[in-house]
Amino acid sequence: MTASLIVSRRTAYGYFLDDAGDGILLHQNEAVGTLEVGDQVTVFLYLDAEDRLTATMHMPIVGYGEYGWLEVVAVSPRLGVFVHNGISKDLLVFVDDLPQRQEEWPRVGDHLLVTMKRDKNGRLIAKPATEEVMREISVPADKSMLNKWVEGTVYKVIGAGALLFTDEEHILFVHRDEMTEHLRLGQTVRCRVSFVREDGRLNGSMRGRKEQQYGEDADSLLRYLASRGGAMPYTDDTPADIIKQKFGISKAAFKRAMGKLLKERLVEQREGWTYLKREAAALHAEKDGLES
Repeated sequence: MTASLIVSRRTAYGYFLDDAGDGILLHQNEAVGTLEVGDQVTVFLYLDAEDRLTATMHMPIVGYGEYGWLEVVAVSPRLGVFVHNGISKDLLVFVDDLPQRQEEWPRVGDHLLVTMKRDKNGRLIAKPATEEVMREISVPADKSMLNKWVEGTVYKVIGAGALLFTDEEHILFVHRDEMTEHLRLGQTVRCRVSFVREDGRLNGSMRGRKEQQYGEDADSLLRYLASRGGAMPYTDDTPADIIKQKFGISKAAFKRAMGKLLKERLVEQREGWTYLKREAAALHAEKDGLES
């Protein structure tokens, strides 16, 4: 809470503020400028690490009933994560308010949308924004957002994917199949808007449009073939798990890219192998500045 109190006495390490009791410590590091006995100061009051009421003249970035993006400054596997709120005492986001899988927890430097509250013992904590809050602060998107690239921060991770709050204040959902990496809470990523829903929410992908992705995947296959002397033991019939392990793409994406190369007569397939055609090998070598 915020209070306006009178400086009642000075000590070697700070000031005591009159609270009609023993006084509240305002440590030297928590004061702004030099104070004198009798000065009236506005302070924020909170419980310190030893559960003693203490004061600071520095005001929190996010107050009670307010929501804001705070930076993660520490991670405790047992307790949760700590966010900085502008005062010396960082706020804990309890483990119960974080994803079950720790690899989906925020990392130091990530940002969480939270509000400041007190726990049952009166200590300051941070609570992430609820879905109701996100609905209230978000703005519906219109159809002009389709295929635009946007940046957003993950505010919720669920089984099917992740929910982001974009810089334009839209809510965007990324399915796990549309991720190029596993996302975590508090992570900021760039996504392409793939669908605008009737309610103004967005679906997005971390991948480019399919025709662009076909080209990128096809180039990757060409580079791999060239690195192996123009032949590889992988075709449309190769199991999906092997394709994923070797190339990091789905079986469907592999087949689309391979189809593009076959259609352009850059490769051919025989007896379970894919071969780079001679003219394609020369073209690829010229493009990359290599000797064929």
